[in-house]
Amino acid sequence: MTRAATPKLGAYAGLAALGLLAGLVLGRPEVVALAAPFALVVCLGALAARRPDLEVAVELDRERALEGDEIGVRIDLDSVRGLTEVEVKLEVPSGLRVVEGENPVALRVPPNRPASVVLKLRSEHWGAYVVGEVAIRARDVFGLFVHEEELELPRPLKVYPRAETLRNLIRPLETQVFSGNQVARVKGEGIEFADLRPFTPGDRIRRINWRASARRGELWVNEHHPERNADVVVFLDSFTEARRGPESSLDQSVRAAAGLLAGYVGLRDRVGFVGFGGIVRWLRPASGMNQLYRVVDALLDTEITLNYAWKGIDLIPPGVLPPQALVVALTPLLDDRSVTALLDLRARGFDLAVVDVSPVPYADPGPNEVDQLAYRLWQLQREVIRARYEGVGVSIVEWREGTPLVAALEEVIAFRRRVRHG
Repeated sequence: MTRAATPKLGAYAGLAALGLLAGLVLGRPEVVALAAPFALVVCLGALAARRPDLEVAVELDRERALEGDEIGVRIDLDSVRGLTEVEVKLEVPSGLRVVEGENPVALRVPPNRPASVVLKLRSEHWGAYVVGEVAIRARDVFGLFVHEEELELPRPLKVYPRAETLRNLIRPLETQVFSGNQVARVKGEGIEFADLRPFTPGDRIRRINWRASARRGELWVNEHHPERNADVVVFLDSFTEARRGPESSLDQSVRAAAGLLAGYVGLRDRVGFVGFGGIVRWLRPASGMNQLYRVVDALLDTEITLNYAWKGIDLIPPGVLPPQALVVALTPLLDDRSVTALLDLRARGFDLAVVDVSPVPYADPGPNEVDQLAYRLWQLQREVIRARYEGVGVSIVEWREGTPLVAALEEVIAFRRRVRHG
């Protein structure tokens, strides 16, 4: 987008016209002589005025970054005729901040000698940004004309959430047929000991447990659990959020989802994603680092979109939620549509774990007794919802801001262990 040049000849032209008119009316040649220099400057400026031949380029030193990282930006300026004064300003999107360099800045561009403006931006918040909107203001030799342009030279920048490193993840109840790091419950070829059984024809000699065979007087062999991979789908509730200042429950959920996805990809599991909100997004489960980048890129597009239409789990294609997949839901439990959809998943037999991203720290109890009573009733209502999940065997834990995610996952793992043993 370009804005037309703005002339600054008003003062000079006014003085010249006024002097010439006064000289003609009054018949005073000295007045005309006094106005002649101004008229000469105006004429020379008008003849020399032209649109500056300026080439502008914007480059980023990287296209992907984490929250808190610094990104280098270089704006290159080049002109054949040269410019005595150029003002440059980079429009910095919200979520990024200039930490090094001057913005805006004025500089001189010599003929055929490129000049550069170097800035350092710090990524304050995750998201997908477009950097490259530059405002240029150039003056001619006489300083009579100012040429202003707004250039759009888009350079995409993706800032990923800085996720917490998770050393212990929720183990799926069922695994798939491909090799991985999850210990399957079935018996087969593997390294995790499962049981002993009597030797049968066809068993391999290396599987014989010689110590047990010596005690029993007959051959016994070891049985193992195979190492398989699993399907894990992160279910992100984006119907609504609780916010206080720059932080919100959605930001907390996105950072948790990024940590979970990275952890399961590291275990060679297949990961998928469902963004369940005003706009429903999904990615089918797959494995590898490419899938991790695809899923995290989808996370960056997550936002709260108001939509009052009732949405159920039937909107999600069947292949997105494999029958034996572990579904890890991140939800603030603020919208009945997401609460009902997760209960529907459990009723269909899915292995479900729910992390209640608590909106309580983002809410104010209020100054008077009525507000405080409503606040306590709202907390009781949330406890009733969690009790509904526990009643159908779903592991659910309340995760508040400031608490490590790994602590919440340990509670989920302990609950699932108790339910399995019971």
